[in-house]
Amino acid sequence: MAGAVNSSPLLHFDTFEVDLHSCELRNQGAKIRLQPQPFQLLALLLEHPGKMVTRKEIRQRLWSSDTFVDFEHSLNTSIKKLREALGEEAGTPRYIETLPRYGYRFIGKVERIARPSVAGPRGRRAAPVQARQFESIAVLPLENLSSDPEQEYFADGLTDALITCLGKFAGLRVISRTSVMQYKGARKPLPQIARELNVDTVVEGTVQRSGSRVRVTAQLLDARADRHLWAESYDRDLRDILVLQEEVAQAIASEIRISLAPREQTRIAHVRAVNPEAYEAYLKGRYCANQLTPVGWMKANEHFMQAMKADPTYAPAYAAFADNCVWASYGITGAQRVEVYAKGREAASRALELDDTLAEAHAALAGLKFHFGWDWAGAEKGYRRALELNPNSVAAHDAYGEFLMRMKRPDESIAEYKRAQELDPRSLAVSTRLGWSYGLKRQYEPAIRQFQKVLKLDPNFTLARFSLGVAYEETGRHDEAIREIQAALATDKESGPFLTYLGYTHGMAGRREEALTVLAEFRRRAANGGVPRFYFALLYLGMHQNGEALAELEKAYEERDDWMVTLKASPELDPLRSDPRFQDLMRRMNFPP
Repeated sequence: MAGAVNSSPLLHFDTFEVDLHSCELRNQGAKIRLQPQPFQLLALLLEHPGKMVTRKEIRQRLWSSDTFVDFEHSLNTSIKKLREALGEEAGTPRYIETLPRYGYRFIGKVERIARPSVAGPRGRRAAPVQARQFESIAVLPLENLSSDPEQEYFADGLTDALITCLGKFAGLRVISRTSVMQYKGARKPLPQIARELNVDTVVEGTVQRSGSRVRVTAQLLDARADRHLWAESYDRDLRDILVLQEEVAQAIASEIRISLAPREQTRIAHVRAVNPEAYEAYLKGRYCANQLTPVGWMKANEHFMQAMKADPTYAPAYAAFADNCVWASYGITGAQRVEVYAKGREAASRALELDDTLAEAHAALAGLKFHFGWDWAGAEKGYRRALELNPNSVAAHDAYGEFLMRMKRPDESIAEYKRAQELDPRSLAVSTRLGWSYGLKRQYEPAIRQFQKVLKLDPNFTLARFSLGVAYEETGRHDEAIREIQAALATDKESGPFLTYLGYTHGMAGRREEALTVLAEFRRRAANGGVPRFYFALLYLGMHQNGEALAELEKAYEERDDWMVTLKASPELDPLRSDPRFQDLMRRMNFPP
């Protein structure tokens, strides 16, 4: 007996099949990725085969009357994407005919196909499909549909924001920005993305901005089954963008059956409007900071200060400024370093006064206490609080992993880095730092294998190349160490750490003249600006001049050199540990037992 007909028909034309219920387009059974707006346009045209659908009708159907967007650009973009999905050219249409200035017409033959219901043979009902709870998600980079390519930072910023919002839900593993941004502009099949990121679900979407109005479309897909789950469009004033972000995150969490804890419900209820000027400056700052360059950090702080000035109550701007102070301070010494610390701590404290549920603010303050204040207990408390508020924060897991490594708690550090790897599986930096934890546990062979694994993925990843050289040195393989560190230096000739370890390795290998050449280079640099005294200490250690090394460490202590946080665990300093002067230094730094 034939099954009953479902009220949501399948539409068929040529080799294509369209499911209006699940919003899926397939060609010969294979699903074709199509964003919500182009799909809605296709559905509208298929409802009127052979008839013209006017531009006015399209606008009324796809864009609400209070949406202020560049309609012509949006429509042209949707038509272009639809034609790409159908494999046709505008000049030789097989399915969609353009009627200049008037509209469009679907010219293919459309058939409706009956969909079988759940009624099985002989009238027996088949067992319903068991609802599945998903446990992991990746937000692919939202596509910028604005006519202005300069708005790319805005789309990237909303991608980051949605990742952060979803990351606060307990029980959901959310892939980090670093990994998902590698799929920007990519057209890989969803099941492949699911395998590469090890996720159940994927969010795709678009962002369109016109003046103070924003339109966001988002769709949720079961990535492994390549099945549509949910789609929605949102039109908001820019002032309500924070509410929009939380609404999208809450809708997705509901669809994948992630329960909202009371804390999360309270947070969503208290989301407020944001000053558009402050929000835009904040997004530009995040965009610059994510470049991970000294110039980028400098520009980022300028934008964050603009955001704080535009809205003195906007907590994320203060938190981002404080976090950026940690990054931008590497290599800074003396009074300038103290000034950076004071500004960063003030910003982090202000962020927490405004919003003590902001994970980024807790993590930033923890970083300042760790790297500047040498407040070990306060730093650990801050990292733990940040991870309570956002268990999916790769930045917090990464930073806490380094803290544990420096506190000589390698097993806990390894666990944090492995968790960060789960959340950021495409991050070469996180994978490299996992190798550091093995090294500081004195497990050099696992460390070497970890660095080699990273270099197989990217032979040009300099941090892993350098780290491999350091691991070789710790095992006494001087020639291999020098080769790898020199390879790293070839890509970054000004790197202080790379050059320091090259000189240290030359000294350990008995090549005193080469080590002295590096020492002379740092003395030359020190005459033109601040050079961390720790560099000099390490060079003297390589030449077995322990007294000079201790003297340099005293200077590093006085200057609050960031490298001093490595004293407790670094194997290079092992020859000094029995010296009473070194033990006194450790006591003054108040390292935990």
